[in-house]
Amino acid sequence: MVEPRVYVIHENPEWFPPLKTAFDAEGVPVEEVLLVDGGIDLDAPPPPGVYWSRMSASADTRGHGYSKEYTRAVLSWLESWGATVVGGSRVLELEVSKVAQHALLRSGGVEVPRTTAAFGVGQLLARAREFEAPFITKHNQGGKGLGVRRFDSHAELEAHAASPDFEESADGIYLVQEYLRAREPFITRAEFVGGRFVYAVRVDTSAGSFELCPADACVVPDAVGEVSAFSLRRKIDASHPLIRELEALLARAGILIAGVEFIETEDGRTVVYDINTNTNYNPDVEASSPVSGPRSIAAFLGGLLEETRSEALQSA
Repeated sequence: MVEPRVYVIHENPEWFPPLKTAFDAEGVPVEEVLLVDGGIDLDAPPPPGVYWSRMSASADTRGHGYSKEYTRAVLSWLESWGATVVGGSRVLELEVSKVAQHALLRSGGVEVPRTTAAFGVGQLLARAREFEAPFITKHNQGGKGLGVRRFDSHAELEAHAASPDFEESADGIYLVQEYLRAREPFITRAEFVGGRFVYAVRVDTSAGSFELCPADACVVPDAVGEVSAFSLRRKIDASHPLIRELEALLARAGILIAGVEFIETEDGRTVVYDINTNTNYNPDVEASSPVSGPRSIAAFLGGLLEETRSEALQSA
């Protein structure tokens, strides 16, 4: 009999060690399921345990373009057998679609940026004409900020689309979005575990980059050494009105683990623009926070694991 454990479904082994350290510290048995190949017996039940999907929309940038499809298959199998799954099929579809994220946020009453979805490059150029410059373009299925660009004129976008530097969207869907001018040069990323607020991260955007992944690899060198763009934002806590609103929205959507990004604009708006269900944690923030994001996840999933064990004993 296989001992029940937490299974982490993902495709990037570089992101796993900090999580493994957190699970070990909490005393929760964990095993990674690296979905870059393999297979499943559809007629056999999955091993007992808790399954956490943290498949990333940016998998194709690491040569793992099929991993999202593998995850869809695995989650269908797990759910058909009644396994305990965190980040299941519905959540995966949010992770890989900014259209779906925008729709969820807007329908939940959260302020979002004006956005248009364009199907194909020709429509991207046409739809962009509906926006005054500057404006932003994004890939519907993207991650790490890859493919996100600011354009200061429609001619600039048209020249870029005709150049070798143009990056095609993985699913052929492009977003055109209003450019939000921040009151101060940073955005905020609020982390949630078990549907509850953990902490908020201040992400410095003064360098102008849209690649805002908080993992270890996302530090940029300067003349002195390496400087992180990420720091703990202590003034945002669980009592903040937006945080309470986001907790309610995540609960309605069945999203238990996420990082939600928002910007406070120079014209006084607070605009939410991204839900990341494959959330990563920055070591500098972790070092300064009284609570750990990865350990919060380990403790939460460990609690679910104990519940599944108790249920198995009661039904035996």
